[in-house]
Amino acid sequence: MEVAGSAERGTTERVLALLGLLEQRQVWTGPELADRLRVTPRTIRRDVERLRTLGYPVHASQGTGGGYQLGAGQDLPPLLLDDEEAIATAVSLLAGAGGAVAGAGDAALRALTKLDRVLPTRLRPEVRALSGSVASFSGGRTPVNPEALMTLARACRDEVEAGFDYPSSSQLRQRRVEPYRLVASDRRWYLLAYDLDRDDWRNFRVDRMTAVSARTWRFRPRAAPDAATYVQESVASRVYPHQARFLVHASADTVRAQISASAVVVRERGRELCEILSGAANLDAVLVRVLLLGHDFEVLDPPELGDRCRELAQRLLSASPGRSVP
Repeated sequence: MEVAGSAERGTTERVLALLGLLEQRQVWTGPELADRLRVTPRTIRRDVERLRTLGYPVHASQGTGGGYQLGAGQDLPPLLLDDEEAIATAVSLLAGAGGAVAGAGDAALRALTKLDRVLPTRLRPEVRALSGSVASFSGGRTPVNPEALMTLARACRDEVEAGFDYPSSSQLRQRRVEPYRLVASDRRWYLLAYDLDRDDWRNFRVDRMTAVSARTWRFRPRAAPDAATYVQESVASRVYPHQARFLVHASADTVRAQISASAVVVRERGRELCEILSGAANLDAVLVRVLLLGHDFEVLDPPELGDRCRELAQRLLSASPGRSVP
């Protein structure tokens, strides 16, 4: 793309144009850059120093084939994007945050909230339109409304109240919260927030929210639980009527690799021991979940689950051909 300039262009605009040229080609001579930007070689040298001050590693070499070259730096300097690049970046990040890119959700959302600070208002309708055309046929995280996700991310960042409709007892209820953190599991996005109407911490599934909005009322952040730990323990156990704890004779890393983090909480208890916390609609389901891991284990809580283990063991023995029950 031809870069047109004039002697009257501002210093900032001229430096940005210089950076754009350095990104387009591997090596430029000083006279070539001066001619393209319509300035003197001395001005080019000054602008190169300005880029270096900003963190861009611009190398200069003498002789035949020498010139200015943009190198790879150890630190990531500010990214400069034109309109098309900004739109493409935002849409790609929205796809990753929504789960279309496996494992990229957290990083994509963090990057998207940074981009959101500087994305021009005129580009937002095009980003919204293009993001609506992005789809994925792969499994993984439950799809969420990208605008709802961004609204909540902004509210967390700006420390302002948020509101949304949320199903409760088979009907939608309006919730008013102080949003604290967005947490991504292997399946879903959750919001950890302080529920102002219930005066307590709650976590909410983002895919179940509708009419998500950020308010203008700012709040002072409270002392909060660790977001990831709180959400995981709630999803894996607290939401169920029955919970159980087990001591498993295997390392925590081994067990975590075998089962979803949304199904159990795994706590390290030694090199070859770990504690499992899980919940389900009934204790038999929790017991089978741990049994199928294939490791020796002991029931820690509740005590009656130990009796249930013995009862099921007798039933399994009686079902085995040629085995007599003692």
